Amino acid sequence: MACAGPCGLGVAVTQHLGRTALSHRVFSGLQRRRLGSLIAELAEAWMAAEEGRMHERRGRSRLRAAGAGPNHQLVFTDRVIATLVVLRFQLPHGALALLYGVDRSTITRAVHEVRPLLAARGFAVPGQGDRRLRTLADVFAYAAAEDVELRLDGTEVRVRRPRANKPGSRAYVSGKMRQNTKKATVVTDRQGRTLWAGAFRPGRMHDQTAVKTEGICELFEQYPQVRAKVDAGYRGLAKQFPDQVQAPPLKPKKGAAPEDIAAWDAARHQQSSERICVEHANAEHKQWRTLQRYLGRREYFDETYAAVAALVSDRAAER
Repeated sequence: MACAGPCGLGVAVTQHLGRTALSHRVFSGLQRRRLGSLIAELAEAWMAAEEGRMHERRGRSRLRAAGAGPNHQLVFTDRVIATLVVLRFQLPHGALALLYGVDRSTITRAVHEVRPLLAARGFAVPGQGDRRLRTLADVFAYAAAEDVELRLDGTEVRVRRPRANKPGSRAYVSGKMRQNTKKATVVTDRQGRTLWAGAFRPGRMHDQTAVKTEGICELFEQYPQVRAKVDAGYRGLAKQFPDQVQAPPLKPKKGAAPEDIAAWDAARHQQSSERICVEHANAEHKQWRTLQRYLGRREYFDETYAAVAALVSDRAAER
């Protein structure tokens, strides 16, 4: 039996309270002004994708005018807010469904619709709000044009352990963390502002391997004026491009003179202090609970990390 007016009013009140509370910066991670701009930015792409999904389901063009038919239980604004809360706190979809007065599957569907749009936005360029970097080639072109010295670093996120005896499961065991992880490569400028995050790979794959597979060597050859600072994991890259890439200095051999050891220690600390900003960027990404320990399906990890890093780059670009 259908519920009468008071029940419908209760659902409307619940949705209003949910939107009001969850749109706060504490939950969404964004100021309301930036949240409004983000919703407006994504709306057109979501409408186009929704029309494509409806056309595929119908198998023909629409017969009625746009806007006819039943309304969505969860409007687009609430879909974006719910997705941000899931990314920020890894909140169960059932809990959000209760706040919005909808079924859990509605929240899950909203997340799967909005998260790819967030991941595809690219990364904000500092001081140029209308320009975004979507590929690593864009980052190198930007660095060459604006004389920006890059910082490269890899970071690991713990993920669920694969099923036992599943082919390829050992690839996720990180030799460093002794845990099942996935890795990402992050590129920032000298202020620690995220310019790119990608090269996602299982935890066992070394940083230097990702450099080769992602074409980073080719980009350094294409842009010889680009400079970068890296940690010891990229020592092979520094050896290949000694005039462009700086890694920590090698430790003196056993029995070296005290002054040589002191000079090495000073140079190591200097290089570390100039490179530490990329570590701060990695930490800023992991302020979002979903990247502290990822509990979702591994096939969505890449998309999730790209979405969070793009959102963090928006805030960092204003600094």
